[in-house]
Formats: sequence, C-alpha cells, structure tokens
Amino acid sequence: MEGLDRAALEQVSEYFKSLAEPTRLCLINALRDGEMSVSDLAEAVESTPANVSKHLSLLASTGFVERRTQGTSVLYRIADSDIYALCDLVCGHIAKRIAAKVMSRQ
Repeated sequence: MEGLDRAALEQVSEYFKSLAEPTRLCLINALRDGEMSVSDLAEAVESTPANVSKHLSLLASTGFVERRTQGTSVLYRIADSDIYALCDLVCGHIAKRIAAKVMSRQ
C-alpha cells in the first residue's frame, strides 16, 4: 500500500469489498476448476440463478470473472487466477487463528 494515493486506495477497498460476501467467495471457489454456466454455479453454491447472476455481475465489474457466450449459454471463468493465492493466504491465516483459539481452550 505504500506509495498509493487516496484514489488508488479506494480502488483497493472496492476490490476487497467484492470479496466480502460468502456467496461471491463460493462462486470464486467453484470456478477454480474452470468455466461454468450460471445454472451450474447456482447448483454448486446452493443458490438461485438470479442471485448468482447478481453476484457474477459484481464480480465481472471488478475484474474477478470474465464471461463468454457459447450458443445460448453464458459461461463464466476466473479472469486472474492470482485471486486464489490471495484467498489461500487469507484462509491459511484464519485457519491458524482458529487453531490457536482451540489450543488455548485446552
């Protein structure tokens, strides 16, 4: 963050806000194995197609996912796989915190 001006930090904030919703994280995780349609994603994350479409639209606007049309279907994929490194880093940190809490209770 060093050297970023206020406008750049606002963009960083929007980036992280996009990840601050469990359904969107589930969608990103579901796309780990490749492209999926809205209906397949809805099934994978146990949500409705309308709700998934709403979240995918936001993820597309912030550059997390890309979409392409194949016939009558729209397929979504991760735009930048580096997102998984970020998510794995955060999840690893949280797992360590949970483990530390469990150990402190014993």
